[in-house]
Amino acid sequence: MKQATFRSKILPPSHFIPKTLLKLQPSITTLTFPSKSPNPLTFKTLSCLESQSQSETKTLTLISVLRAIPDWADRVKERGVKQKRTLYSHEKWVEHRSSLRHVRHLLSSLSSRVILSLIPPVIAFTMVAVVIASYNSALDYHLLPGFLPVLRASSLPYQLTAPALALLLVFRTEASYSRFVDGKKAWTQIIAGTNDFATMVISGTDNSTDACIKDSLLRYIMAFPVALKGHVICDSDVSGDLQDLLDADDLAIVLDSKHRPRCIIEFISQSLQLLNLEATKQNMLESKISCFHEGIGVCEQLMGIPIPLSYTRLTSRFLVLWHLTLPIILWDDCHWIVVPATFISAASLFCIEEVGVLIEEPFPMLALDELCNLVQSNIREAIATQKVIRAQVSAKRKSHSYQHCANGWPNS
Repeated sequence: MKQATFRSKILPPSHFIPKTLLKLQPSITTLTFPSKSPNPLTFKTLSCLESQSQSETKTLTLISVLRAIPDWADRVKERGVKQKRTLYSHEKWVEHRSSLRHVRHLLSSLSSRVILSLIPPVIAFTMVAVVIASYNSALDYHLLPGFLPVLRASSLPYQLTAPALALLLVFRTEASYSRFVDGKKAWTQIIAGTNDFATMVISGTDNSTDACIKDSLLRYIMAFPVALKGHVICDSDVSGDLQDLLDADDLAIVLDSKHRPRCIIEFISQSLQLLNLEATKQNMLESKISCFHEGIGVCEQLMGIPIPLSYTRLTSRFLVLWHLTLPIILWDDCHWIVVPATFISAASLFCIEEVGVLIEEPFPMLALDELCNLVQSNIREAIATQKVIRAQVSAKRKSHSYQHCANGWPNS
């Protein structure tokens, strides 16, 4: 008894398995325990996928952070482009030439879309100047190995290329301003042609049977500048601008058309055919439509054909390379003053280039909404005063005829 107790305490437990259980063990293990060999492969695959997804997420986060300021600057710029312009009055011209205009312009710098859109490039080139100045200063104070070169160069290349950069910027801005002038002239002719056309329709059609067609024709004439404005300006509310001028059926046809200004011209042409007019008057009115076609052609040419892209790219590349190497050129003369010098140079030169880019598309710079409203008010005023003016002129003619005798001599 003591030996059995001693063995149970010292010897390990027995691993004896009966034969019946040995025969059943493979089936039991096969059914209960799956193979463990795929587990390490699955873990490695998942770990690789997780590491790739994390690296991609970090890359996307870094890109989004770097693009945050440029995207914000672009949004500010586009809001400024979509802002409606106003026509100048006498009061605005007095304010425009005021001696305090410089102070006013300086105080409004932080709200200028031109200046706000320059924040990304100016900050980038200023930071490059800070990095170059820090590197050169570290070399001067022996904080870096002595075999590293100091980033410095002669200013002679800049003295030779500065006139070329100035000419590029001047020609770029001049070409953009000429496009702005062409757009302004085109719309001046369109507005003048619209007023002239409407005046001829008002004074040349007196038949009462054509009153309905005449009213529709005048509405089509007033609608043409509005349709052309929506054609040349992005995200313009054409439906809202035309709903007070056209009937619902006509508006649906115009909105479904691919070229809305030409659809309005077709309405005008068909209305002229329905008027009971003499051949000479009808031909004269139809000749006024050519002014609308010319305006469409000029506007589409200005919208579809920019300044040659090679010229724009050359100017941009020249400016970028100029300011990337400017701290290296100015280091010997300025040292840490290269930072504010680069900031001022980038802000000045990129501002000139930005103005050229903005006025290259002339139509958002023009007060087209107020011009269209002015045309409508002029035509409505002409319609309202037509009868009054005609009655006044007829009364003067009658009074003039009463003051003369039959032989042509005036009464005493």
